Amino acid sequence: MERSWLGTQPVVALHDHAGNRHVRVALHGAALLGFEVPFGDGLHDLADGYHDADEVQRRPGSRFAIMVPFAGRVADARYRFDGVAQDLDPGVTGSERASRHGFVRDALFEIEQLAATDTAASVRLTTAAIRPRPGYPHAIDLAVEFTLDDAGLGLDACMKNVGDTLAPCFFGWHPYFRLPGGGLVDDWPLQIPAQTLIRTGADLIALPGAAAYVALDDAPALDFREPRQIGDSILDQGYTDLEADADGRIRTRLGDPSHGFALALWQERGVMHAFTADTVARDVRRAVALEPMECMADAFNRPECSDAIALAPGATRHFRCGIEVVGA
Repeated sequence: MERSWLGTQPVVALHDHAGNRHVRVALHGAALLGFEVPFGDGLHDLADGYHDADEVQRRPGSRFAIMVPFAGRVADARYRFDGVAQDLDPGVTGSERASRHGFVRDALFEIEQLAATDTAASVRLTTAAIRPRPGYPHAIDLAVEFTLDDAGLGLDACMKNVGDTLAPCFFGWHPYFRLPGGGLVDDWPLQIPAQTLIRTGADLIALPGAAAYVALDDAPALDFREPRQIGDSILDQGYTDLEADADGRIRTRLGDPSHGFALALWQERGVMHAFTADTVARDVRRAVALEPMECMADAFNRPECSDAIALAPGATRHFRCGIEVVGA
């Protein structure tokens, strides 16, 4: 474990020297910058994170963003919760209205704890940045703990309502993965263990009511229940009704058969959002974002999500996910 810098940005690093695995996390936004694993005669960085301090500050593409108290977009930056209408963009009109990915992407997290044993290294990062603001009159303390061990990299997010009102709150993560070879994503097999597609409009907001949910039997072009190459598919797509493996973990799998490399993004519940990086500012279609989310985007406006997002005063809720590597 060590503290270092990426230009002007403070960084914390975790090392598994026995397994030759290395993780770097920026304190700005608690964004993962790198996850190096053995491959061939060297190392492969499977995390397509920010390249430099300028990117960390500007956060293009929200690479490895921690997204709390909501992930994805909030339709028209408005919602109603616990009987009260809220506006996250008061005074803003028209196309300028936007609210996405929560409130901590620009938070400077603090290192609460660094720990190491013979089998694992971990860092616990905290922020109190989520405090009452226009459209969100609530207070949430957030802690995210990264653990590097033989199984891979785990992330445990803990959200605590430290206010006195019932709060809408859920967790999401926005990792981008690149595989050896440095090519386009087209040849990479993808498997998403979902039964249902979340159908959205042009604004990437889910359609109202039951129209938002489409059985994958009726959407074969976006069906990745069985592993298949991404090909020319353009994905910016949510999936739900995820099926867990025998150990209780839900795994979305991404591979590069030509190099004998594969990874799994696991999560304990929620939805998966897959994005083939067609609209990013650099390295278009050279990484895939696999985003584990506790609830779907615009959950603040979905009655069927109201129980899942509600966090009572004094209550805490965890969300766990992580990365497993195969063939490295």
